[in-house]
Amino acid sequence: MDTPSLTMAQQIAQAAGVFEQQRTGLVPQSVTVVQSNGTLVVTLHGALSPAEQALSRTPAGAAQVQEFHRELFASASDALRQEIKRITGVEVREATAEIEPATGTVVAVFTSGTVVHVYLLAHGIPAETWNASGLGDRHKTN
Repeated sequence: MDTPSLTMAQQIAQAAGVFEQQRTGLVPQSVTVVQSNGTLVVTLHGALSPAEQALSRTPAGAAQVQEFHRELFASASDALRQEIKRITGVEVREATAEIEPATGTVVAVFTSGTVVHVYLLAHGIPAETWNASGLGDRHKTN
């Protein structure tokens, strides 16, 4: 998997996709990777099976799917942690996963002892908008 023409983020996204497929048998629809100040967030979109999506339609079922994926991630994430270290040269100190059953999204967070809040937006924000000043008061109504 040594692909020097890819960025670290692209290499991690590939590794996370392979990890998810090996772990669950499913290939995510897409993978997003962001890193800032020692926190790496990997988001796997469309990572739940149709059966898990159906089960997630009830609160009890959603809790079951979340717990299953957290335990699966905790017991199997060492290989991905090692791959992240190989790609970045930086050891992963902590790793956790959060699942949003309604959308089929799995978020894996690798931190260095930091509290992380992860917000999944309804859609992406174009780079030119993200890099501009916030929308703030533009959406207020009188």
